[in-house]
Formats: sequence, structure tokens, C-alpha cells
Amino acid sequence: MNEKIKPRVALFEAVHPVAASILQEHGFRVDSLKHSPSAQELAELAKSSTLIGVRSKTKITAQLLSGSTALAAIGCFCIGTDQVDASAAELGIPIFNAPFSNTRSVAEMTLAEIICLSRALFQKSSQLHVGRWDKSSKNSREVRGRTLGIIGYGHIGSQLSVLAESLGMRVVFFDTARKLALGNAQSLSNMDAVLAASDFVSLHVPDMASTRNLIGAAQLQNMKPGAMLVNNSRGKVVDLVALASALKSGHVGGAAVDVFPEEPAENGEGFTTPLAGLANVILTPHIGGSTEEAQEAIAVDVAEKLARFWTQGCTAASVNFPAVDLPNVRSGQVRILHVHKNVPGVLSKMHTLLANAGVNINAEHLQSDQNTSYVILDVDAFQDANIMNALRTLPETIRMRVAG
Repeated sequence: MNEKIKPRVALFEAVHPVAASILQEHGFRVDSLKHSPSAQELAELAKSSTLIGVRSKTKITAQLLSGSTALAAIGCFCIGTDQVDASAAELGIPIFNAPFSNTRSVAEMTLAEIICLSRALFQKSSQLHVGRWDKSSKNSREVRGRTLGIIGYGHIGSQLSVLAESLGMRVVFFDTARKLALGNAQSLSNMDAVLAASDFVSLHVPDMASTRNLIGAAQLQNMKPGAMLVNNSRGKVVDLVALASALKSGHVGGAAVDVFPEEPAENGEGFTTPLAGLANVILTPHIGGSTEEAQEAIAVDVAEKLARFWTQGCTAASVNFPAVDLPNVRSGQVRILHVHKNVPGVLSKMHTLLANAGVNINAEHLQSDQNTSYVILDVDAFQDANIMNALRTLPETIRMRVAG
């Protein structure tokens, strides 16, 4: 393939290099950047990129999406996708993420923090660093026999549940959806019941309107005196001013926070938080999923999803798009990928156009959501460019291309 006509991928925020290798194997030219780009830099790269890969810092706005007509798909090399504006679906741009690849890393760090908080290890270490010897068992306890409350019993919360039980902890949890309890974990009827029963509370919920300030002054007051809070989920879930107040009063005995409402775009930038300098508080710079194992697994997962979408049109793993998939296109056939408005009659128009041109349809898969329909058509190979132009210029067409 000529280098000049290779489709282009822009990867930001130091995505693991295995992603670039996978995409290059599928014929892409890859630009890998270690930083989160400025809005101007991102806009320039998006205009000429077929695919974009981001982590959690880079924000893909509606304005950027509407001006990036070449952009076919977005890969979020992380769990969440809230950094991409919801208008992507309406513009025919599927989003792919890695919802499971770093769950073990986050669960392990959470459990480690619970043990460190229970033993006040960070405080003891900090004191020795400044020459103070404090050998005391005061406020230092084993986690065995104590109760861990988990808010959000998804892939991370449930895995944490199993790890905590292996240490002899009792686990209670609350989730807005009915979830099967693993091991001896107990599902409670509401969040306040979990807060009141727990020696440690760990949050594992997404960033959405219903979870903003999920834990505020009232919820902190509902926690057991001396209980400790861990937030390795999303930065806007906890009111940090309220948490700082509860820590200063002693009602909350400790906290570990990995995510913040506003985070620097680059390493080395200044950072402030109401929790800075407080006793028995562990602060980490959004590294819950930042292990070599997790980042490599995420890179493989998302890159393969992006490559499969580009070469085959598969959206079965997309978080925002109708799920469509077909086996590999057979020799001598052409695969047409057509995104259109979900209104009556579009498929009939497409069938008529192809039939009138003498083009046989060999396989078809259509799925729709409220606003958008996506169809894969495998048809006999043809040379008439007017057929593609006719499909592309249907009034209902949002996006269309031939796979590969």
C-alpha cells in the first residue's frame, strides 16, 4: 500500500506502543503522542485522522467532532468514555473502550490502600522521612474481621469483593442494578445502609449526573465514626471540601483518593486539593489502572476493536452505536458500511438502488437505536462508482464507506 494513502491514526497520552504495532499491521500510519494535546493541536490532527485514540485527559468536544469529517471512530484506551461528547453517535462515529482490562489493577490498589489506611503506613513513613521515630500500635488495626462497603458492584467492585474476602473481611455492597453477590458478600437495599455498616467504604461508580457529589456532607455523616473512604472511580463523585471537613473533625478516620474534579493535563503541572496535608490521607495522581499489565491489555483490546471496525465494520463492542457484525467478507465481494437516520424506508431505497444496478446482496445485518441505523451489506463486486455515489447521497445518509 502506498504510504500516502494509508489511513491515519493519532494516539494521545502515551498509549502503550503495542496499540501502534497492531494498527500498523492493519495498514495504518500511526502518530503517537505522549501528552494530552491542546484544543488546537487536537483539532488539527482530528481533521486528518481516520481514528483517534485517547485516555482519560483528552476531551473530544461536539465542535471538534462536527469539524472532523474524516474521523471514522474513537478509541478510549481506558474504562470510561465520558471524555467524548455524546454527539459522536449522531455523527456516525462509534466509540470503543476497554471496560475490563484494568479492573485487577484498580482492585489491587484499592485493597492495598485499605490496608495502608488501617495501619497508618503513609503517616509512619512520612514521619521517618523527616527523622521522627513513632513506634506505636495506636490506631493501627488489622483488616481481618472488619467490614468493607462497596458502592458500585461492577467489574472492579466485585473483584475487590473477592480479594477482600480472601483477607477475612466482611463485604457488603449496593448497586443501582441487581447484581449477583460473589462469595459471602451481602447486597444491601440502599447506599446509606452500606455507609452505616462499613469500616471502609470504596466507590466504584461511573461519572454521570446521578453520581456527581454522590458522597457529600450528609453521606459522610452517615458513615461510622472513624470509618475510612476510598475513591478510585471518578473525581466528581465526592465533595472534597466536605470530605476534608469530616477528616479534620475526626469523624472520617482516613481517606485514599486517586481521582479529582479537575486534573492537570501534563505531568509536572501544579496541583491543589482541599485534602493536601491532612493526616492519614493517601493522594495518588489517577494511577489506579496505571500498571504495565493493564496498559498493555487495554492497548491490545482497543486497538483490535478499532482495527476490526475499520476492516470489517464490526461495532459489536462499541459503547454508543448499534451492535452490528458479520463474518469476514468473502472473496469477490464488497462490504458496504452505511450509517443513516433511523426513519422508515431507507433500507428499501438501498435495496432498490443495488437491484436496479444488477448488484446482488449476499449478506446483511442491520441494527438501530432511537436515532441511528447501521447496516453492513456484502454485495457482489462492482465497478460502477455511480452506485456508491447514489448510496452516499441518500437524504438519510449520515456516513458511508467500503470496509478495508
